[in-house]
Amino acid sequence: MLMPSMTVVVTGAGPTGLALACGLRAAGAAVRVLDKAAGPAVTSRALGLQPRGAEVLDRLGALGDLPERSVPIAHVHTYVDGRQLARLPVGQRTKLVTRPGLLMSQSEVETRLRDRLAVLGVQVEWGRELLDVRQEENEVVLRLGDGEERAAWLVGCDGAHSRVRKAAGIGFPGVPVVERFLLADVTARLPLPRDSVAVWLRGNAMLGVFPLPGEDVWRLMAPAPAGSGEEPVPVLTELLVKEAGVSPDAVREVLWTSTFRIHRRLASSYREGRTLLAGDAAHIHSPFGGQGMNTGLGDAENLAWKLALVADGRAEDGLLDTYEEERRPVAREVLASTSAMTGVVLGQTALARSLRDHVFVPLLNHPSVQRRLWEKSSQLTLTYRRGPLGAGRPFRGSGPVPGDRVPDRPCIRQDGTSTRLYAELRTRWALLAPAAVGAEHEVVARRYLGADGVAALTAAGRWGHVMLVRPDGHLAWHGTSPESLGRALERILSRGSGSTRSDRPEATGP
Repeated sequence: MLMPSMTVVVTGAGPTGLALACGLRAAGAAVRVLDKAAGPAVTSRALGLQPRGAEVLDRLGALGDLPERSVPIAHVHTYVDGRQLARLPVGQRTKLVTRPGLLMSQSEVETRLRDRLAVLGVQVEWGRELLDVRQEENEVVLRLGDGEERAAWLVGCDGAHSRVRKAAGIGFPGVPVVERFLLADVTARLPLPRDSVAVWLRGNAMLGVFPLPGEDVWRLMAPAPAGSGEEPVPVLTELLVKEAGVSPDAVREVLWTSTFRIHRRLASSYREGRTLLAGDAAHIHSPFGGQGMNTGLGDAENLAWKLALVADGRAEDGLLDTYEEERRPVAREVLASTSAMTGVVLGQTALARSLRDHVFVPLLNHPSVQRRLWEKSSQLTLTYRRGPLGAGRPFRGSGPVPGDRVPDRPCIRQDGTSTRLYAELRTRWALLAPAAVGAEHEVVARRYLGADGVAALTAAGRWGHVMLVRPDGHLAWHGTSPESLGRALERILSRGSGSTRSDRPEATGP
């Protein structure tokens, strides 16, 4: 069967692939999702959404009831040699972070994304294994188990062993971080609060215990001790008995186990012609810090609006190069921070363990350290201002500059009804102003982005300019002149390069 010439094919129906497909389809692109598995995964795998990941799902219309179905986490308790040395509050509101992180299984996130994709008219095609890829001048030829199919673009969201990445000849350099890591989801009666994560550190041993949705359901995780067997449960149970002081029969049922190596790897490129990578196909790293699924969701949202514009003929394909230029530095920083965190937690030398126990863990009790860690892990500090679509330099005002995230806020539609900025994005752009957006700005924006591609909104604020917000919640332009807006959109859509700074750099932000 031949696909429509402008179809985008996504391989991999995990969170990244599903989020990408939702974003593409909501923007009007023809998309198909192929996965070699026979059906959806039911095991938990990754845990939880950071505030940034929840924002992405919110903007995609896929957040649904996940906040109600998650386990609210208030603290992380850290024990060293059996003594509690740190109590780290998490999920607290700050000026930056206004929503909590959500602890739940990856399968729950995938279910909400599949539901949203179905509403948009797309079903995952299960049992469709990609065997090889051949790129031609204007299309990609996919060899599947039942024949060849064609598409305009192919995005590999097919995990760490990505066949798309290998077929494209894209390197995946990196190093192992932990030789063997153990996971188990169990039901157990534990003397631990259900609103907290517990971490025990003793020499080079570590045990983490996380509450999961469901009655007495917990995730146990630890690096495998040297010489331990292949079965995770006996090792994890022994650690649990030793550190939490429970009886050996506290674990009543084993729901899922996994053993894997932790690697730090980053694709040498995110694009080769009409083939692109996202999520674990582009970067893998330590699970410490809970950044993996959230980073993949960020990849998906960033790529979706750009690829949709290219597929629609409204942008040159050079815009796709800005995807790598914006997202690869994010992944590089995540790899560095999670590797550093892993090294600190596991204490692989006597000196490292001494610094961990006597310096780093006690620091977790300081409010300023707690706030910085929480805001950093939330991913809400992320900015693209130094990327090809960003301001490129500091801004003298107090508000966001091109490339910065624009926080969600109450807005008013042109018909006078109330709404929120993120509810109006949903793969659209938003013109946001402190008073009614002038007709001239709307005309310019709709000429470049389509009649249905822009929401005109007003929001209270003490600033005198109009803001154009990208579908991923980052600022594209601010200023007063419709002509400047047109020039910025021309730069964004034609080559994805050049400054998109305001024509009023002295203006005060919201």
